[in-house]
Order: sequence, then structure tokens, then C-alpha cells
Amino acid sequence: MKTFQLYKILAIVVLVLLLNACQQPGGNSTGSEYMPDMAHSIAYEANYYNYYYYNTWGSEKDYYEMAKPRTPVPGTVPTTSSHMNIPSIGTSDYAYGDTDDERTRATNTLIDNPYPITDEGLARGKELYGYYCGICHGDKGDGNGYLVRDDGAYPVQPAILTNDEFTATSNGRLYHAIIYGKNMMGGYTDKLATEERWQVVHYIRSLQAKNKDLVYNQMENTLNSIDRPAGEIKSSLLGMNDGSHHSDDEHKDNNHGHEHESGHDDGHDHDGHGHGGHDHDEKH
Repeated sequence: MKTFQLYKILAIVVLVLLLNACQQPGGNSTGSEYMPDMAHSIAYEANYYNYYYYNTWGSEKDYYEMAKPRTPVPGTVPTTSSHMNIPSIGTSDYAYGDTDDERTRATNTLIDNPYPITDEGLARGKELYGYYCGICHGDKGDGNGYLVRDDGAYPVQPAILTNDEFTATSNGRLYHAIIYGKNMMGGYTDKLATEERWQVVHYIRSLQAKNKDLVYNQMENTLNSIDRPAGEIKSSLLGMNDGSHHSDDEHKDNNHGHEHESGHDDGHDHDGHGHGGHDHDEKH
């Protein structure tokens, strides 16, 4: 009899606990929660005030004091400093929208690559192209990347960047595609900084030149009459803002023509974009 009474009492206790555990939220009550820290983080986050009554960091006032910004360590340079070359990520510096009409406008008006051709830039462009482009467009720009396989993992054929259409197209069309993407291709606005995008465009041009047995490097460009070789100027990508930071005794750039101190004819047409010995009939 006593055992029965004990079980009865235990059953009542368990029932009460279950009823309390299943309490529903309402009004200002969140209800009863099992392991509430699984849903409500009590971790301390710097510079962010998110006090929760179950946190273990002390009182609400203590937490507020701990969440305040601290004094930066000595030598810290603010990102707003004019002395720093902060890469531009995003489209705030890009005056073309994500529409077909804007794509056409970019293709027709965005002609020049603001950075000259440098071997350093091509090396950087190759690296970035390998990260973000090669898996679809192929290491050679032939549209035969890893995703284009016999098992049909990729639903459409990626653009063949080395064909005549893309070789003749303007830099604006390539840059716009990197910004916003096209068809199955997503945009890389949040992956590549402004200069990095332009270096990828340069590398694509180098693939096009290689496909046609032409030259596209720091010393010479026989692919088109637009992109400017930097010549013998040694420049750091981190120190270039507009591709024209060169001393007058090293490099003179007038209307994208080139004059070198070497004193010999380097085969370039110094009256404009043309290159001696090459007749280009391209549509940009």
C-alpha cells in the first residue's frame, strides 16, 4: 500500500513538471524553455549590446560596460585614412545598373581598362581567374571548365571567352559580367575588388591573345588597340590607383600612346592606340 502511495506521489510530481515544461508563450512571457542558451546566445559580443536575462556576465549594467568599444591598440590606422589604399568592394563606384539596357550601355561606353598591362597584374589576374572563373570557363578560356563534364552536371555551356565575339567585345562587357553575372553565372561583386576585376579582364585578354598567337604583356599588346602596356615601368599593384603613377623620366602617357627612353622604334603607333604592323578591325 505504501509503495502504491509513493508511485502516486511521484506520478503527480512528474505530471506537474511536465505541465510546467510545456508552458506556452504569451504576452511578455517566452514560456518555459529546455536549455534556453541553445536558442538565445549568451556569448559576449564586442561592440554589440544584446543583454539577455540568462547571460552569465553579471548584471545588465555590467554587460553594458563590457560591450562598449575599447581603445584601439597603438599603431591602429582607421580604414577612413586617406593614407591607406583600401580596395573598393561593391558597386558604389560603378555607374551601370543590372539590366540588359545598362549592360549594353556599359558595353558601348566602358572601353578603356583604367590599369595598364603589367606582368604583375597578369599574374594576379591569373590567380583570381583560377579561383572564380576557370571552373566554368576553363583554364584556357575555352568554356571547358571542370563543371562542363560528360555527366551533365552543368546545365548550359559557359561562354567561350577566347572566341571571336568575346575577343572583339569591349572591356565594359567583360567587366559588367564580373559585376552582375549573366544567365547561370552569378556576380562577383562581393568577391573581387575594383582593381582585381580589371586585372581579371586583362588576364582574359591575355588568353585571347594566346589563342590567336598574339602578344599581350607588359611590353607589348598586339591583340587590340585599346589596352596599354606599362612598358619597363616597375609598379606595385598595391600602390597603383589609376595605373598612371609613373615619373616623367620613365614613362610619358599621352592619349594612351607610349614614349620610351630606349630611343628605338618599338613598333607602337604613338599617335593613338594603334600598334605598328597590326591592322585591327574590332568592334568595341
